[in-house]
Amino acid sequence: MPVNLSAPVHADLLAIDGVRIGVTEAGVRKANRKDLSVFLLDEGASVAGVFTQNRFCAAPVQVSREHLVQTAGAIRAMVINTGNANAGTGADGLARARRTCADLAALLQLKPEQILPFSTGVIMEELPVDRIAAGLPAAIAAAKADNWGTAAEGIMTTDTLPKAFSRAVDIGGKRVSITGISKGAGMIRPNMATMLGFLATDAAIAPELLQPLVKELADGSFNRVTIDGDTSTNDSFVLVATHKAGNAQITSLTSAEGQALKAALLDVSRLLAQAIVRDGEGATKFITVKVEGGKTEAECRLVAYSIAHSPLVKTAFFASDPNLGRILAAVGYASIDDLDQTKIDLYLNDVHVAVNGGRNPAYQEEDGQRVMKQQEIIVRVLLGRGEAEQTVWTCDLSHDYVSINADYRS
Repeated sequence: MPVNLSAPVHADLLAIDGVRIGVTEAGVRKANRKDLSVFLLDEGASVAGVFTQNRFCAAPVQVSREHLVQTAGAIRAMVINTGNANAGTGADGLARARRTCADLAALLQLKPEQILPFSTGVIMEELPVDRIAAGLPAAIAAAKADNWGTAAEGIMTTDTLPKAFSRAVDIGGKRVSITGISKGAGMIRPNMATMLGFLATDAAIAPELLQPLVKELADGSFNRVTIDGDTSTNDSFVLVATHKAGNAQITSLTSAEGQALKAALLDVSRLLAQAIVRDGEGATKFITVKVEGGKTEAECRLVAYSIAHSPLVKTAFFASDPNLGRILAAVGYASIDDLDQTKIDLYLNDVHVAVNGGRNPAYQEEDGQRVMKQQEIIVRVLLGRGEAEQTVWTCDLSHDYVSINADYRS
Protein backbone atom coordinates (compact mmCIF):
# COMPACT_ATOMS: atom_id res chain seq x y z
CA MET A 1 0.00 0.00 0.00
CA PRO A 2 1.26 3.52 -0.76
CA VAL A 3 2.51 5.50 2.23
CA ASN A 4 0.07 8.33 3.01
CA LEU A 5 -0.84 8.80 -0.65
CA SER A 6 -4.28 8.80 -2.23
CA ALA A 7 -5.48 9.01 -5.80
CA PRO A 8 -6.08 12.53 -7.11
CA VAL A 9 -9.60 13.86 -7.43
CA HIS A 10 -9.99 14.57 -11.13
CA ALA A 11 -12.11 17.66 -10.55
CA ASP A 12 -9.38 19.21 -8.38
CA LEU A 13 -6.81 19.18 -11.18
CA LEU A 14 -6.58 22.48 -13.03
CA ALA A 15 -6.91 22.56 -16.79
CA ILE A 16 -4.08 24.40 -18.52
CA ASP A 17 -5.19 26.70 -21.30
CA GLY A 18 -3.46 25.50 -24.46
CA VAL A 19 -3.08 21.85 -23.41
CA ARG A 20 -5.49 19.04 -24.32
CA ILE A 21 -4.90 15.40 -23.39
CA GLY A 22 -6.42 12.23 -24.83
CA VAL A 23 -6.03 8.70 -23.48
CA THR A 24 -7.04 5.36 -24.98
CA GLU A 25 -6.51 1.60 -24.77
CA ALA A 26 -4.26 0.51 -27.62
CA GLY A 27 -3.29 -2.95 -26.35
CA VAL A 28 0.41 -2.09 -26.39
CA ARG A 29 1.14 -4.97 -24.02
CA LYS A 30 -2.13 -5.93 -22.36
CA ALA A 31 -5.76 -5.54 -23.40
CA ASN A 32 -8.26 -3.37 -21.53
CA ARG A 33 -5.64 -1.04 -20.09
CA LYS A 34 -5.12 2.69 -20.63
CA ASP A 35 -1.73 2.67 -22.33
CA LEU A 36 -1.62 5.39 -24.98
CA SER A 37 -1.80 9.13 -24.31
CA VAL A 38 -1.40 12.21 -26.47
CA PHE A 39 -0.79 15.78 -25.34
CA LEU A 40 -1.91 18.37 -27.89
CA LEU A 41 -0.30 21.79 -27.44
CA ASP A 42 -1.55 25.00 -28.99
CA GLU A 43 0.73 26.82 -31.38
CA GLY A 44 3.06 29.13 -29.49
CA ALA A 45 3.65 26.79 -26.55
CA SER A 46 7.23 26.31 -25.37
CA VAL A 47 8.68 22.99 -24.17
CA ALA A 48 11.89 21.99 -22.37
CA GLY A 49 13.01 18.73 -20.85
CA VAL A 50 15.67 16.80 -18.99
CA PHE A 51 16.39 13.14 -19.59
CA THR A 52 18.11 10.11 -18.14
CA GLN A 53 21.88 10.08 -17.72
CA ASN A 54 21.88 6.32 -18.31
CA ARG A 55 24.16 5.89 -21.33
CA PHE A 56 21.97 3.01 -22.49
CA CYS A 57 19.09 5.43 -23.02
CA ALA A 58 15.93 4.42 -24.83
CA ALA A 59 15.05 5.29 -28.42
CA PRO A 60 12.30 7.78 -27.48
CA VAL A 61 14.73 9.64 -25.22
CA GLN A 62 17.16 10.01 -28.12
CA VAL A 63 14.42 11.17 -30.49
CA SER A 64 12.94 13.62 -27.97
CA ARG A 65 16.35 15.20 -27.41
CA GLU A 66 16.79 15.58 -31.17
CA HIS A 67 13.35 17.11 -31.70
CA LEU A 68 13.73 19.64 -28.88
CA VAL A 69 16.96 20.86 -30.48
CA GLN A 70 15.54 20.87 -34.01
CA THR A 71 12.46 22.90 -33.06
CA ALA A 72 14.04 25.06 -30.35
CA GLY A 73 11.30 23.80 -28.05
CA ALA A 74 8.38 24.64 -30.38
CA ILE A 75 6.73 21.27 -29.79
CA ARG A 76 3.07 20.76 -30.71
CA ALA A 77 2.32 17.27 -29.39
CA MET A 78 3.61 14.46 -27.19
CA VAL A 79 2.79 10.76 -27.37
CA ILE A 80 3.29 8.37 -24.44
CA ASN A 81 2.91 4.61 -24.42
CA THR A 82 3.16 2.23 -21.48
CA GLY A 83 3.88 -1.49 -21.56
CA ASN A 84 6.98 -1.23 -23.73
CA ALA A 85 10.06 0.91 -23.07
CA ASN A 86 11.52 0.70 -26.60
CA ALA A 87 14.94 0.53 -24.94
CA GLY A 88 17.75 -1.80 -25.89
CA THR A 89 16.21 -2.04 -29.35
CA GLY A 90 18.98 -0.54 -31.50
CA ALA A 91 18.39 1.07 -34.87
CA ASP A 92 15.02 -0.64 -35.23
CA GLY A 93 13.84 0.96 -32.01
CA LEU A 94 14.88 4.41 -33.23
CA ALA A 95 13.02 3.82 -36.48
CA ARG A 96 9.91 2.78 -34.57
CA ALA A 97 10.04 5.85 -32.30
CA ARG A 98 10.38 8.06 -35.36
CA ARG A 99 7.51 6.27 -37.09
CA THR A 100 5.26 6.93 -34.10
CA CYS A 101 6.09 10.63 -34.39
CA ALA A 102 5.40 10.55 -38.13
CA ASP A 103 2.08 8.75 -37.65
CA LEU A 104 0.87 11.31 -35.10
CA ALA A 105 2.21 14.23 -37.15
CA ALA A 106 0.27 13.05 -40.20
CA LEU A 107 -2.96 12.94 -38.24
CA LEU A 108 -2.36 16.43 -36.80
CA GLN A 109 -0.91 17.97 -40.00
CA LEU A 110 2.37 18.68 -38.23
CA LYS A 111 6.01 17.87 -38.88
CA PRO A 112 7.42 14.75 -37.15
CA GLU A 113 10.03 16.86 -35.33
CA GLN A 114 7.19 18.76 -33.63
CA ILE A 115 6.32 15.56 -31.73
CA LEU A 116 8.02 14.20 -28.60
CA PRO A 117 7.70 10.42 -28.02
CA PHE A 118 7.88 8.73 -24.62
CA SER A 119 7.76 5.04 -23.71
CA THR A 120 7.81 3.11 -20.46
CA GLY A 121 7.61 -0.59 -19.68
CA VAL A 122 9.59 -3.70 -20.52
CA ILE A 123 13.08 -3.27 -21.97
CA MET A 124 14.46 -5.09 -25.06
CA GLU A 125 11.12 -5.81 -26.68
CA GLU A 126 9.96 -4.61 -30.10
CA LEU A 127 7.65 -1.60 -29.92
CA PRO A 128 4.28 -2.56 -31.47
CA VAL A 129 4.00 0.52 -33.66
CA ASP A 130 1.00 -0.80 -35.60
CA ARG A 131 -1.05 -1.02 -32.41
CA ILE A 132 0.05 2.47 -31.41
CA ALA A 133 -0.79 3.87 -34.84
CA ALA A 134 -4.20 2.22 -34.71
CA GLY A 135 -4.89 3.77 -31.32
CA LEU A 136 -3.83 7.34 -32.13
CA PRO A 137 -7.15 8.47 -33.71
CA ALA A 138 -9.07 7.42 -30.59
CA ALA A 139 -6.59 9.19 -28.34
CA ILE A 140 -6.87 12.38 -30.40
CA ALA A 141 -10.67 12.17 -30.39
CA ALA A 142 -10.66 11.86 -26.60
CA ALA A 143 -8.47 14.94 -26.10
CA LYS A 144 -9.81 17.60 -23.75
CA ALA A 145 -8.41 20.18 -21.36
CA ASP A 146 -9.72 18.66 -18.12
CA ASN A 147 -8.21 15.22 -18.66
CA TRP A 148 -5.18 15.31 -16.36
CA GLY A 149 -6.54 12.69 -13.97
CA THR A 150 -7.09 10.19 -16.77
CA ALA A 151 -3.66 11.05 -18.17
CA ALA A 152 -2.09 10.18 -14.80
CA GLU A 153 -3.80 6.78 -15.00
CA GLY A 154 -2.70 6.31 -18.60
CA ILE A 155 1.04 6.49 -17.88
CA MET A 156 1.09 4.02 -14.96
CA THR A 157 3.11 0.78 -15.02
CA THR A 158 3.73 -0.88 -11.63
CA ASP A 159 2.30 2.20 -9.91
CA THR A 160 -0.59 1.37 -7.60
CA LEU A 161 -2.01 4.90 -7.76
CA PRO A 162 -2.02 7.72 -10.33
CA LYS A 163 0.02 10.77 -9.37
CA ALA A 164 -1.19 14.29 -10.17
CA PHE A 165 -1.14 17.67 -8.44
CA SER A 166 -2.16 21.25 -9.23
CA ARG A 167 -1.44 24.69 -7.89
CA ALA A 168 -2.63 28.22 -8.69
CA VAL A 169 -0.54 31.30 -7.97
CA ASP A 170 -1.05 35.03 -8.46
CA ILE A 171 1.59 36.59 -10.68
CA GLY A 172 1.31 40.23 -11.55
CA GLY A 173 -2.38 40.25 -10.68
CA LYS A 174 -3.13 37.28 -12.95
CA ARG A 175 -4.07 33.75 -11.90
CA VAL A 176 -1.47 31.29 -13.16
CA SER A 177 -2.29 27.58 -13.18
CA ILE A 178 0.10 24.64 -12.85
CA THR A 179 -0.68 20.93 -13.20
CA GLY A 180 1.62 17.94 -13.37
CA ILE A 181 1.57 14.15 -13.50
CA SER A 182 4.26 11.53 -12.92
CA LYS A 183 4.72 7.80 -12.95
CA GLY A 184 7.23 5.48 -11.38
CA ALA A 185 7.48 2.92 -8.61
CA GLY A 186 10.65 0.96 -9.38
CA MET A 187 13.98 1.45 -11.19
CA ILE A 188 14.03 4.81 -9.46
CA ARG A 189 17.27 6.68 -8.99
CA PRO A 190 17.09 9.52 -11.51
CA ASN A 191 19.99 11.68 -12.55
CA MET A 192 19.19 14.98 -14.25
CA ALA A 193 15.63 13.82 -14.85
CA THR A 194 12.73 11.83 -13.53
CA MET A 195 10.91 8.66 -14.40
CA LEU A 196 8.15 10.09 -16.54
CA GLY A 197 6.92 13.51 -15.50
CA PHE A 198 4.90 16.12 -17.34
CA LEU A 199 4.41 19.59 -15.86
CA ALA A 200 2.49 22.39 -17.56
CA THR A 201 1.67 26.00 -16.80
CA ASP A 202 -0.19 28.76 -18.62
CA ALA A 203 2.31 31.35 -17.36
CA ALA A 204 3.85 33.71 -19.88
CA ILE A 205 7.59 33.21 -19.57
CA ALA A 206 10.47 33.84 -21.95
CA PRO A 207 11.03 30.54 -23.82
CA GLU A 208 14.79 30.65 -23.25
CA LEU A 209 14.21 30.41 -19.49
CA LEU A 210 12.45 27.04 -19.69
CA GLN A 211 15.53 24.83 -20.04
CA PRO A 212 17.41 26.23 -17.02
CA LEU A 213 14.12 26.24 -15.12
CA VAL A 214 13.28 22.59 -15.79
CA LYS A 215 16.83 21.61 -14.81
CA GLU A 216 16.51 23.54 -11.55
CA LEU A 217 13.11 21.97 -10.85
CA ALA A 218 14.46 18.46 -11.46
CA ASP A 219 17.46 19.08 -9.23
CA GLY A 220 15.18 20.23 -6.43
CA SER A 221 12.71 17.36 -6.68
CA PHE A 222 13.13 14.26 -8.84
CA ASN A 223 16.90 14.25 -8.47
CA ARG A 224 16.40 13.88 -4.72
CA VAL A 225 14.46 10.62 -4.74
CA THR A 226 15.52 7.00 -4.87
CA ILE A 227 13.73 3.71 -4.39
CA ASP A 228 16.20 1.06 -5.48
CA GLY A 229 19.29 2.89 -6.80
CA ASP A 230 18.63 1.91 -10.44
CA THR A 231 18.63 4.69 -13.05
CA SER A 232 16.07 3.95 -15.75
CA THR A 233 16.80 3.96 -19.48
CA ASN A 234 13.71 6.12 -20.10
CA ASP A 235 13.67 8.87 -17.44
CA SER A 236 12.13 12.06 -18.83
CA PHE A 237 10.77 15.23 -17.25
CA VAL A 238 9.10 17.81 -19.47
CA LEU A 239 7.97 21.37 -18.72
CA VAL A 240 5.37 23.06 -20.95
CA ALA A 241 4.49 26.76 -20.89
CA THR A 242 1.54 27.91 -23.00
CA HIS A 243 1.91 31.66 -22.22
CA LYS A 244 -1.87 32.15 -21.99
CA ALA A 245 -2.39 33.32 -18.39
CA GLY A 246 -2.27 37.01 -19.35
CA ASN A 247 0.58 37.92 -17.01
CA ALA A 248 3.39 40.16 -18.21
CA GLN A 249 6.06 37.88 -19.66
CA ILE A 250 8.57 36.72 -17.06
CA THR A 251 12.02 37.53 -18.38
CA SER A 252 14.12 36.67 -15.33
CA LEU A 253 13.93 33.77 -12.88
CA THR A 254 15.40 36.04 -10.19
CA SER A 255 12.62 38.62 -10.47
CA ALA A 256 9.77 38.54 -7.95
CA GLU A 257 7.47 37.08 -10.58
CA GLY A 258 10.07 34.52 -11.66
CA GLN A 259 10.65 33.47 -8.06
CA ALA A 260 6.91 33.11 -7.43
CA LEU A 261 6.44 30.92 -10.50
CA LYS A 262 9.50 28.81 -9.72
CA ALA A 263 8.36 28.24 -6.13
CA ALA A 264 4.93 27.06 -7.26
CA LEU A 265 6.39 24.80 -9.96
CA LEU A 266 8.88 23.37 -7.46
CA ASP A 267 6.07 22.68 -4.99
CA VAL A 268 4.22 20.57 -7.57
CA SER A 269 7.45 18.91 -8.75
CA ARG A 270 8.33 17.84 -5.20
CA LEU A 271 4.84 16.47 -4.59
CA LEU A 272 5.13 14.44 -7.80
CA ALA A 273 8.61 13.18 -6.89
CA GLN A 274 7.64 12.28 -3.33
CA ALA A 275 4.51 10.52 -4.60
CA ILE A 276 6.76 8.18 -6.57
CA VAL A 277 8.62 7.24 -3.39
CA ARG A 278 5.40 6.91 -1.40
CA ASP A 279 4.20 4.47 -4.07
CA GLY A 280 7.56 2.72 -4.34
CA GLU A 281 7.31 -0.97 -5.13
CA GLY A 282 6.51 -2.70 -1.84
CA ALA A 283 7.11 0.46 0.20
CA THR A 284 5.71 0.65 3.73
CA LYS A 285 7.63 3.72 4.94
CA PHE A 286 8.53 7.15 3.57
CA ILE A 287 11.99 8.23 4.72
CA THR A 288 13.53 11.70 4.57
CA VAL A 289 17.33 11.71 4.76
CA LYS A 290 18.72 15.12 5.73
CA VAL A 291 22.48 15.63 5.76
CA GLU A 292 23.74 18.85 7.32
CA GLY A 293 27.10 20.39 8.12
CA GLY A 294 28.91 19.33 4.98
CA LYS A 295 31.67 21.24 3.22
CA THR A 296 29.73 21.09 -0.06
CA GLU A 297 26.27 20.12 -1.24
CA ALA A 298 27.88 17.41 -3.37
CA GLU A 299 29.35 15.60 -0.36
CA CYS A 300 26.05 15.93 1.48
CA ARG A 301 24.35 14.20 -1.45
CA LEU A 302 26.99 11.44 -1.36
CA VAL A 303 26.15 10.72 2.27
CA ALA A 304 22.40 10.99 1.77
CA TYR A 305 22.38 8.58 -1.16
CA SER A 306 24.77 6.21 0.59
CA ILE A 307 22.17 5.87 3.35
CA ALA A 308 19.19 5.82 1.01
CA HIS A 309 20.68 3.12 -1.24
CA SER A 310 21.85 0.77 1.50
CA PRO A 311 19.88 -2.50 1.42
CA LEU A 312 20.83 -3.08 5.07
CA VAL A 313 19.48 0.30 6.11
CA LYS A 314 16.32 -0.08 4.05
CA THR A 315 15.54 -3.58 5.32
CA ALA A 316 16.07 -2.41 8.90
CA PHE A 317 13.43 0.26 8.32
CA PHE A 318 11.07 -2.34 6.87
CA ALA A 319 11.54 -4.52 9.95
CA SER A 320 11.21 -1.51 12.30
CA ASP A 321 14.56 -2.64 13.70
CA PRO A 322 16.62 0.19 15.26
CA ASN A 323 19.87 -1.35 14.02
CA LEU A 324 21.14 2.17 13.51
CA GLY A 325 24.84 1.34 13.28
CA ARG A 326 23.99 0.49 9.66
CA ILE A 327 23.32 4.18 9.03
CA LEU A 328 26.69 5.19 10.49
CA ALA A 329 28.39 2.53 8.36
CA ALA A 330 26.72 3.98 5.25
CA VAL A 331 27.95 7.45 6.20
CA GLY A 332 31.45 6.05 6.52
CA TYR A 333 31.62 4.50 3.05
CA ALA A 334 30.19 7.55 1.27
CA SER A 335 33.55 8.32 -0.41
CA ILE A 336 34.51 11.33 1.72
CA ASP A 337 38.20 10.61 2.28
CA ASP A 338 38.81 13.18 5.03
CA LEU A 339 35.63 12.54 7.01
CA ASP A 340 36.17 12.85 10.77
CA GLN A 341 33.87 10.34 12.45
CA THR A 342 34.29 12.04 15.84
CA LYS A 343 32.25 15.01 14.61
CA ILE A 344 29.23 13.05 13.37
CA ASP A 345 25.84 13.19 15.08
CA LEU A 346 22.79 11.11 14.12
CA TYR A 347 19.13 11.79 14.81
CA LEU A 348 16.07 9.66 14.12
CA ASN A 349 13.18 12.13 14.12
CA ASP A 350 13.66 13.83 17.52
CA VAL A 351 15.76 11.01 19.00
CA HIS A 352 19.48 11.83 19.35
CA VAL A 353 21.05 8.45 18.55
CA ALA A 354 24.76 9.18 18.12
CA VAL A 355 26.94 12.04 19.32
CA ASN A 356 30.53 12.75 18.24
CA GLY A 357 30.60 9.48 16.30
CA GLY A 358 29.49 7.26 19.18
CA ARG A 359 26.29 6.14 20.84
CA ASN A 360 24.57 8.91 22.75
CA PRO A 361 24.65 7.88 26.46
CA ALA A 362 21.06 9.12 26.78
CA TYR A 363 19.81 7.06 23.83
CA GLN A 364 17.38 4.27 24.68
CA GLU A 365 16.57 1.54 22.14
CA GLU A 366 12.87 1.80 22.86
CA ASP A 367 13.03 5.41 21.64
CA GLY A 368 14.55 4.26 18.37
CA GLN A 369 11.96 1.48 18.15
CA ARG A 370 9.16 4.00 18.60
CA VAL A 371 10.37 6.03 15.63
CA MET A 372 11.11 3.00 13.43
CA LYS A 373 7.49 1.85 13.71
CA GLN A 374 6.20 5.09 12.20
CA GLN A 375 5.25 5.39 8.53
CA GLU A 376 7.19 8.63 8.04
CA ILE A 377 10.72 8.92 9.40
CA ILE A 378 13.40 11.61 9.26
CA VAL A 379 17.05 10.54 9.36
CA ARG A 380 19.25 13.53 10.18
CA VAL A 381 23.04 13.35 9.94
CA LEU A 382 25.31 16.19 11.09
CA LEU A 383 28.78 15.98 9.55
CA GLY A 384 30.38 18.85 11.47
CA ARG A 385 32.40 20.01 8.47
CA GLY A 386 30.68 23.16 7.20
CA GLU A 387 27.35 24.79 6.37
CA ALA A 388 26.12 22.81 3.33
CA GLU A 389 23.06 20.58 3.51
CA GLN A 390 20.98 18.35 1.24
CA THR A 391 17.82 16.25 1.49
CA VAL A 392 16.89 12.98 -0.24
CA TRP A 393 13.64 11.02 -0.06
CA THR A 394 13.51 7.24 -0.11
CA CYS A 395 11.53 4.26 1.17
CA ASP A 396 12.15 0.92 2.85
CA LEU A 397 12.89 -2.38 1.09
CA SER A 398 10.32 -5.11 1.61
CA HIS A 399 9.54 -8.67 0.53
CA ASP A 400 6.99 -7.26 -1.90
CA TYR A 401 9.69 -5.36 -3.83
CA VAL A 402 11.35 -8.68 -4.68
CA SER A 403 8.03 -10.30 -5.59
CA ILE A 404 6.93 -7.43 -7.83
CA ASN A 405 10.18 -7.40 -9.77
CA ALA A 406 10.39 -11.18 -10.00
CA ASP A 407 6.99 -11.13 -11.72
CA TYR A 408 7.48 -7.91 -13.72
CA ARG A 409 7.10 -9.50 -17.16
CA SER A 410 4.29 -11.86 -16.20
